[in-house]
Amino acid sequence: MNLDTLRMAKQLGAYFPPDQSEALTEALANLVESDLATKRDLKELEVSLKRDIEALRSETKEMEAALRRDLKELEASLKRDLKELELRLEVKIAETKAELIRWVIGAGFLQTALIAALLLKLVK
Repeated sequence: MNLDTLRMAKQLGAYFPPDQSEALTEALANLVESDLATKRDLKELEVSLKRDIEALRSETKEMEAALRRDLKELEASLKRDLKELELRLEVKIAETKAELIRWVIGAGFLQTALIAALLLKLVK
């Protein structure tokens, strides 16, 4: 925005002494030339910010969707791993049961053989 300082000084000169009108004109010129935001600047900034916010919302939605997919995949993977561990545990339990039965039967046969041997020895 350009300010016609000569014209302003003349207009202010009708109400103020020359030195005051010059000082006021200079102060207003400095103010206008400074980095004050205009309505247009603010509107452009608003439009830019709205566009950036929309882009962030879109990115956030995409990231949320990706995270949901990743979580579903992780959940499915964990379920598969848990099922595999359950199957392994069932196999180990079955193996342990079979081993325990062999030991019990073996101990029973041994005990029976010892009793039979003692009875035979007593009978003789």
